[in-house]
Amino acid sequence: MQPPLVARDTLELLVATLVVLELVTLGALLVAVRRARGRGEEVVALRAELASVPVRAQNAAGWAMRQVMDTATRVRERGFVGGLLMAPIEDLTRWATEDRAGIAAVAAPDGSVTFLFSDIENSTSLNEELGDERWVKVLDAHDRVVRSEVDRRSGHVVKSQGDGFMIVFGSADDAVAAAVGIQRGVRSSGRQLRRTPVQVRIGIHTGTAIARDGDYFGRNVAKAARLTALAEGGQILLSDESVDTLERTKTRAVGEFELKGLTGSHRLWTVA
Repeated sequence: MQPPLVARDTLELLVATLVVLELVTLGALLVAVRRARGRGEEVVALRAELASVPVRAQNAAGWAMRQVMDTATRVRERGFVGGLLMAPIEDLTRWATEDRAGIAAVAAPDGSVTFLFSDIENSTSLNEELGDERWVKVLDAHDRVVRSEVDRRSGHVVKSQGDGFMIVFGSADDAVAAAVGIQRGVRSSGRQLRRTPVQVRIGIHTGTAIARDGDYFGRNVAKAARLTALAEGGQILLSDESVDTLERTKTRAVGEFELKGLTGSHRLWTVA
């Protein structure tokens, strides 16, 4: 079984480095044995140390493999799509509240912020199809695209979970510009994404970020997440509230929808 979630060449390099260090130790011990001739007790101790070197090298390789397996388990336990997008409103609120300072730093003067959620469509199936070793390379390439666009538009990553992101921007226009950049980037950036095209779903909603009413704050976060869950791969969905604040982006309506945990129907838009 190949080690999951870490490229095999990376694991081989780690193990080889550990073995080289043990060989250096072995050489130093051999020199010490030769210099200690005539001092019986010291020679015995050095020879015992020599005998332990191969065992330590084997243990080091075992440690490296355990680290790889533990990483794979942690990533799988975090989940991919469902955990972030369909989480209860209370969880979404808690995640955002834990980073309230970071959100406040990018909020508009009126206290509003634009939430952007993104994730890779059918990521679990893709993981199974590609295997862990290739999938983690695709994920790394996707993450670089997302974070690059966030930085370009002065956004802030509130939370990332597997292939999903919760991000905030100071304006809806910046959020849409980042979303468009992400969609373009995953289609053209790097060998991994060209070899394995992925479809990213994005939802955008604008609302109050700094407010006393925690429930209202939570609904704003949840609405952006629910929009993303409704989106198709390659699609960007926006709420009425985001569209109303846009200055540079053309949109078109896609219909009225019900959103899990939120009352009433909600008119949604996409980038024209």
